[in-house]
Amino acid sequence: MNPTTESLQQLVAAVEQSGANLAPTYQEYMPLAFAVANSCGEEGRSWFHRLCRISEKYEQQEADRLYDHALQTGRGGNSLGTVFHLAERAGVKLDRKLANLQNLQPPHTHTQARACEANAPSPVAACEEEAPATPALPCFDAYGWPGFLQQVVDCGDSPAQRDILLLGSVTVLGATLNRLMSFTYGRKHKYPCLQTFVVAPPASGKGALTWVRRLAEPIHDELLDTYNRKMQEYRAEKARRETLGKEKANTPEPEQPRMKMFLITGDNSGTGMLENLMDADGAGLICETEADTVSNAIGSDYGHWSDTLRKCFDHERLAYNRRTNHEYRECKRSYLSVLLSGTPAQVKPLIPSAENGLFSRQVFYCMPAIDEWTDQFNLADTADYDSTFTLWGQHWKRLLDSLEANVSGIRLELTPGQIDAFNQHLASLFVRAGAAHGDPMKSTVTRIAINLCRIMSVVALLRSLEQLLPTGTRSDERDYSHITRQLLQCPGLTPAPDILPENVRDGVIPHFRLAITDDDFQAVLSLASPLYLHACHVLALLPPTETVKQPPMSTAAFLDRLPQRFTRQDALEEAQRCGIADNTLDSLLKRMTSRGILAKAQRGEYRFASRVRACVCEAPARNASLQDSDHTSGQG
Repeated sequence: MNPTTESLQQLVAAVEQSGANLAPTYQEYMPLAFAVANSCGEEGRSWFHRLCRISEKYEQQEADRLYDHALQTGRGGNSLGTVFHLAERAGVKLDRKLANLQNLQPPHTHTQARACEANAPSPVAACEEEAPATPALPCFDAYGWPGFLQQVVDCGDSPAQRDILLLGSVTVLGATLNRLMSFTYGRKHKYPCLQTFVVAPPASGKGALTWVRRLAEPIHDELLDTYNRKMQEYRAEKARRETLGKEKANTPEPEQPRMKMFLITGDNSGTGMLENLMDADGAGLICETEADTVSNAIGSDYGHWSDTLRKCFDHERLAYNRRTNHEYRECKRSYLSVLLSGTPAQVKPLIPSAENGLFSRQVFYCMPAIDEWTDQFNLADTADYDSTFTLWGQHWKRLLDSLEANVSGIRLELTPGQIDAFNQHLASLFVRAGAAHGDPMKSTVTRIAINLCRIMSVVALLRSLEQLLPTGTRSDERDYSHITRQLLQCPGLTPAPDILPENVRDGVIPHFRLAITDDDFQAVLSLASPLYLHACHVLALLPPTETVKQPPMSTAAFLDRLPQRFTRQDALEEAQRCGIADNTLDSLLKRMTSRGILAKAQRGEYRFASRVRACVCEAPARNASLQDSDHTSGQG
């Protein structure tokens, strides 16, 4: 055995022992085949199968076809180093003493740079240097978003971090708008309540999402301050009642206030989640930087509120009934938003399969692992982003308070041209998803469309209010006392058609229509394809969808598909369409001929005996499953 094959054999053994999946998606699967084929030729076929069969999606024939293609065409950029690279990414590092590869370098980490060897590297190390990285998932195109939103995006240090700051801030700001902002889609009112899941390796920069949470904290803090003040009044009133003596019976007991909050913890019970939402009139935001906080809570004995997340996506009614004190509570509409981040391993506990309704409802973004060290003591940037985002949240809250006090609703309306462009773009993506991945991704594209409209509503409103929202890090106390008149000066905002002209003159405008600029519309629409590809990557992390096994076709059903006279070739073609093996067909023809159901007209040709075909389904023996018949081959 040559050293290359021996090294691969030892690596395969290590991979099998760890159970690591080196090729969860086609992006790793194809380079793996070329790497083994280029390095080991036909001798490496068995090793390739052993590396692939760990995956639940492994199919022997498909793996053979890919390996044959790799042997025939070859690809010089892929060699044994690619296999070691994929293994290290999956967490498998070969013991150098066992492999006798003294020059094999350890995998990269964000705290460790690769040392340059003075001597020439070994063949394996050289291969590792030449191995191409796995193709990265696409980032969003650069665009000039509305100023208030752009300043948030600009806080990111990398394209991926700027992308998650965009999605995170739109999710948080949409959550604060909840019932104030709406649009019509599928004959239903929809609101800007997103469920966003950022998937990233550890220490890859997803912690930036803690900054966008600050945008909602001023709203949350005020609600808690109001609750604490009411609790103090409640306790004081309850204490006064206790001192009344005999008059206590004639004095009603004070009602304890409900805890109204905006930021809802993910570590919650099922009833606790419903209570939090109902106390807040159905609105709230779950913002957790570790997705397993939510998955552990949902999987606990008192959890099981995954259905609540699914219902809230479509703003459905929530209700519960307690038997202990006969308490029934409900809210007519729900406006819950969710912003989660977690490692790839945290996806499956929350979303066990692609058929789980949570998968298609999420806006997924997958961040790459960092590949170089970044100086975290950059003295040129002394900004405290926690304080900066809190300041921006205070600016947003002051404007939002004024809007909620004077405006009942703002409705986004697309132009006919924008609707046509939207439908054409999403229809093309829908067909592509169905052809490549089937029903799970078709459902995902259907809901990507809804989420794009939600993003459009937030972007359009921020663009319209651009002149009313301060930017930068300085405190700016703006006057919003005449907000409705100020809104009339904002581009894209017009009074709703049912508002009377005299009300417009008086500044009494409870409802507005909102338009989105063509540039903003195209920028949001361009997010569809990247979000689809990121969702496809997450799909590869989940177990394959289980298909329901169809019952085998009965003999009578198959014979009914055949004409009165037919040849064996005709029967073979029909059998292939029905998924029936050739030897099973030959056994059937022989058995039906011996029983007198079929008769040979001439060589290779059959005909049904008179008055027999109509009675086939009545005979119990003939109604048996084709798969239960004798599989001995023989030509009738």
